[in-house]
Amino acid sequence: MCSNYKAPGPLGLVAFAETHIDAFPSYRTDVWPGYAAPFLSNADGGLWQVGSFGLMPHWAKPDLFRSTYNARSETVAEKPSYRSAWRQRQLCIIPAEHFCEPNYESGKAVRWRIQRADGKPFGIAGLWEHRFADEGPARWSFTMLTINADQHPLMKRFHKPDDEKRSIVVLSPDDYPDWLNARTDAEARSLLQPFDAQDFVAMPDVD
Repeated sequence: MCSNYKAPGPLGLVAFAETHIDAFPSYRTDVWPGYAAPFLSNADGGLWQVGSFGLMPHWAKPDLFRSTYNARSETVAEKPSYRSAWRQRQLCIIPAEHFCEPNYESGKAVRWRIQRADGKPFGIAGLWEHRFADEGPARWSFTMLTINADQHPLMKRFHKPDDEKRSIVVLSPDDYPDWLNARTDAEARSLLQPFDAQDFVAMPDVD
């Protein structure tokens, strides 16, 4: 389960998007559940937003984000927190420079960083929600979709030895349009694939 990642800063975000992006509210690049971070939704043909990491449907209690920052792809169509966003194909791309997971190979949990070998940011498949509070501005939120990684050459190294291994879905840039434009369950699920481990490196996070 990915609960922490680094988002690109404003200049890195423009480079990732390869287009001008209107000024955002300030956000931290070190992202944890409940923090605000940028993502590209498929609303209105493609709309950049800053939203809370942790999906917040209209009925959500204030602290629901603590358990909705990752959505299991196997159950996303049934779980109350995610099924509306999934069925309405509220799909998004979450830009990241790296993400962190616990490695237990030493016998205890050690925080490791996973990033592209070339250092470039990458896009993670996600879902978004947009709701209106009783007062104040509209609220955006997002979650990362995950898949089983028991056999993944890299991601099987993380989390407790007896736990199921999970991985975020790193989208190929060529698949960004297909992901955002997916209209059926089958179209969306066809893109929920393991990423190529050879394109990534992992190391203890000592920063």
